Amino acid sequence: MGKDYYRTLGLSRGASGEDVRRAYRRQALRFHPDKNRSRGAEERFKEVAEAYDVLSDPKKREIDKYGEEVKGGAPTSGPGGSNGPTFTYTFRGDPHAMFAEFFDGRNPFDTFFVQRNGDDEDGDDTFTAFHVGGFSSVSFPRGRGGAKGACRKQRPASLYDLKVSLEEIYTGCTKKMKISHKRLNPDGKTVRNEDKILTIEVKRGWKEGTKITFPKEGDQTPNNIPADVVFVLKDKPHGVFRREGSDIVYPAKISLREALCGCTVNAPTLDGRTIPMVFKDVLKPGVKRRIPGEGLPYPRTPDQRGDLIIEFEGQVPDRIPPSSKTLLEQILPV
Repeated sequence: MGKDYYRTLGLSRGASGEDVRRAYRRQALRFHPDKNRSRGAEERFKEVAEAYDVLSDPKKREIDKYGEEVKGGAPTSGPGGSNGPTFTYTFRGDPHAMFAEFFDGRNPFDTFFVQRNGDDEDGDDTFTAFHVGGFSSVSFPRGRGGAKGACRKQRPASLYDLKVSLEEIYTGCTKKMKISHKRLNPDGKTVRNEDKILTIEVKRGWKEGTKITFPKEGDQTPNNIPADVVFVLKDKPHGVFRREGSDIVYPAKISLREALCGCTVNAPTLDGRTIPMVFKDVLKPGVKRRIPGEGLPYPRTPDQRGDLIIEFEGQVPDRIPPSSKTLLEQILPV
């Protein structure tokens, strides 16, 4: 059964090279697996790449001219039947590399793509990568029609820490980061230093390790594709709380008497309130008690929040008077 590459791209026979480019752009964007998660989209994405590979090359285009079956090997001609010569062809290219080459390394999608590492035990989504367009670490030849033999590579991404407080994660905030990078002058040969302000909208609940990528904001030279600039979210140490995902931990120091007889703990919150909690049972060192919904927002559902965890730290006195020691020996079990 022959492959109709024109039909794959939604074209009529005799379409021009520009028609082929426009059709590939439309179909590749539609079926790219980063955008289209439906069943069969990735296979369709590969078929579109194969069709473009053939129809954009005048020699390979002869394959589709006769509608012959694609069986394998490079395009070759052989004895023809009534329909003309016979050709065979196998697409050995990488559809993703072709996509990146076509768009010159730029991300054509308007939406942000977020990847998850899927290791949250509480069902809370973790952001591992937040792309403001662009492709990281792309290396490929220039597209058809570029300078012969030209090959530019993108340098590794430049990483910078973006330190935020728990209060900023609780409410969300805007960070403005000033960078200095080299940019090509109009002559395409010399460079100049240029300052730029990058604005980062830190969303409520973002977790440590979240990456915010600004594509091609690194130094530019005549022979390279500028590196991406990546900011990695880092939690600032807090004077009261310790963060555990979307939960926050409050270490409560209590005396031996309070640990044995019960106590009231006034637990602080990130928004400045105090929640009194009464405990009447024995509190062993390291035991934890939760106050639901008083932690940090979940990244995916910021209207819902993690918990405030009270972690008890028992304090043992350095010495006990002899009279008290005798009394304790009589009261406490062996």
